[in-house]
Amino acid sequence: MRLLDTDRLFPSDPQSRGIARALYESVRDLPILSPHGHTDPRWFAENRNFKNPAELFVIPDHYVFRMLASQGISMAALGLPRLDGQPVESDPRTIWQLFADHYFLFRGTPSALWLDHSFEQVFGLDVPLSSDTAEHYYQHIDTCLSFRDFRPRALFERFNIEAIATTESALDDLRWHEMIAKSGWNGRVLTTYRPDAVVDPEFEGFADNVRKLGEITGCDTASYNGYLDAHRIRRAFFKSMGATATDHGHASARTEDLPPFEAAALFATALAGQCTSDEADAFRGHMLTEMARMSLNDGLVLQIHPGAVRNHSKSVVQAYGRDKGFDIPAQTDFVHALRPLLNAVGMEKNLTIIVFTLDETAFSRELAPLAGAYPALKLGPPWWFFDSYEGMRRFRETTTETCGFYNTVGFNDDTRAFCSIPARHDLARRSDCAYLATLVATGRLRENEAFEVANDLAYRLAKQAYQL
Repeated sequence: MRLLDTDRLFPSDPQSRGIARALYESVRDLPILSPHGHTDPRWFAENRNFKNPAELFVIPDHYVFRMLASQGISMAALGLPRLDGQPVESDPRTIWQLFADHYFLFRGTPSALWLDHSFEQVFGLDVPLSSDTAEHYYQHIDTCLSFRDFRPRALFERFNIEAIATTESALDDLRWHEMIAKSGWNGRVLTTYRPDAVVDPEFEGFADNVRKLGEITGCDTASYNGYLDAHRIRRAFFKSMGATATDHGHASARTEDLPPFEAAALFATALAGQCTSDEADAFRGHMLTEMARMSLNDGLVLQIHPGAVRNHSKSVVQAYGRDKGFDIPAQTDFVHALRPLLNAVGMEKNLTIIVFTLDETAFSRELAPLAGAYPALKLGPPWWFFDSYEGMRRFRETTTETCGFYNTVGFNDDTRAFCSIPARHDLARRSDCAYLATLVATGRLRENEAFEVANDLAYRLAKQAYQL
């Protein structure tokens, strides 16, 4: 028995399905480029066996525990550690059984496709996960995880990953990346500069974080010019450790290009903890433009991930911390919000700004026309809630006619769940091949062109955009 249909996601009509299948076969085995993600570099540095199935599939994956929490299952019961140290479920078998008992909740979701792909393709399982098969699954996966072939580096190579990027704070010492570099292993694990903690006045401990930035760099970060110099120094350090990009997760897409004296005054207000919400947003927006100017000098790609109301549940963030599945999409304005940034640097052909969105309505109305005009701007792939077959299909349908394929950047998986990486890339390749097949079948794209585009979307565009 197979968990997965070999023709999944392909069109139902025979002609288009045949074209999609041929396109997919041409890209199925291409190397994986994962230029933006959140896997733990410590995995690859220490190369220790993953502890157990619950630690691999349940506890680190917010897609999984978010769905279970929506049905009233407590995060403590799923083993997520509490900030106050109060006890949570620690028996991985109990956690796994709870997950299996409720696996039906994922029917029809991309999570089910990713998980079933991992179960079948990585661990060789051939029966569906359920309450009755939970113990069989646990025993089988747990046994596999004890073997050397299932350690992080071995899986990295088995997944045919050419390069993977992690994401670290501007204050991170990058010790795990240094350990990887000194190990002699050939796997390419890159870091990404994520300065939110030191550019967002509303980030907890902002002033203290800026002080630490000064201590790390030897710059006077109490002054605005010293603060900018500190960013330049940290960016250079991250680049020396392999970084090709920066990443910015702001509440809005707002950008500003303030005169230096205004920016300095706003920075002083932020350090004093006296910013209004609008002033904090203005400072974040100005720093995006400053970061773009720095990218013109050091070549790092600028990624903007706006439009998420972070940590929507106060009780969850207070009990379990940030990034626990309660970030919710919000409507985002790009036309007016990006204008200061694009007026400053948007015509620079040697700059790459990749914009993501959680507001699908913006793709055809705002983002595709912007990317179809400004040389510096590229569209990131469907992200987070839209990292799905339907989300990918809608993305292609709403953007291609306006900005084409070549103002997009291929696919990145943006995941913490290591075993889902090949599953996510497989889904993206199938989805894009299905879309290309419909273009060929309806006379909008020549078949030889479709094969070229399929390769570009699966591999070349990401390699080019992220300088890999």
